[in-house]
Amino acid sequence: MAAADNLAFSPTPPAPRRIRRVNWIGVWTLYKKEVWRFIKVINQTVAAPVVTTLLFLAVFTLALGRDVQLGAGISFPMFLAPGLVMMSLLQNAFANTSSSIVGSKMQGNIVDLLMPPLGPGELTAAFALGAITRGLVVGTVTAVTMALVVGFAMPSPLLALYFAVMGALFFGLLGVVAGIWAEKFDHLSAVTNFAVTPLTFLSGTFYSIDRLPGLWNSIAHLNPVFWLIDGFRAGMIGWSDSTPWIGGVAIAGLDLALFALCWRLFATGWKLKA
Repeated sequence: MAAADNLAFSPTPPAPRRIRRVNWIGVWTLYKKEVWRFIKVINQTVAAPVVTTLLFLAVFTLALGRDVQLGAGISFPMFLAPGLVMMSLLQNAFANTSSSIVGSKMQGNIVDLLMPPLGPGELTAAFALGAITRGLVVGTVTAVTMALVVGFAMPSPLLALYFAVMGALFFGLLGVVAGIWAEKFDHLSAVTNFAVTPLTFLSGTFYSIDRLPGLWNSIAHLNPVFWLIDGFRAGMIGWSDSTPWIGGVAIAGLDLALFALCWRLFATGWKLKA
């Protein structure tokens, strides 16, 4: 009877409390996997972009170098080099996340990313960090190679670093969105050909947008890649077609919006879960 009374009047055990913590081990593991992906084929992911960028520099310098007058003691190759460095950085950051996600979907092992105890924010952060790493590695190697050919004054290295990191983050997150949306590499190629490449080529990489007439000049200012290249160029050689801090604030806002979008896509499992 006493045992029954004890059972009847025993207090209800409290519900377990969930402790929300960041799975640092999981984030680090996924990050290492993303970095190891491009390091294993470093000839394709780092060496090839550097060679392509040098070819762009050589061709445009030979074709237009004598006809473009910039003033302020800045030659056309010096003006062109920072834009090419940033263009290569952005394209490789995009490729790192987009190809990883599409490849996992096509191979059927995307479940290996969704099953571990990784939240949507942790998945987004790990992919973004991997894209930033690849972008900075490619950008650094390209910039060092360019410096041997052209030379950089580097008046504001921290400004250049800020725009390099924010640009790699922007295109890395854009690659996450594209990778989740795409069902095969043909879809990804369409995004690259009709969105990424036009954005990078029509952004003031090869010319100063001050040369564009009124309407086209205004349209060019709506291109986020213009703000990235212009801010990076200001840090590398001291030349800017706009006010760098305005572009820096705008890109930070776009990065936050893209991070929230990626978080939402991973949280809902759109095009990732059956």
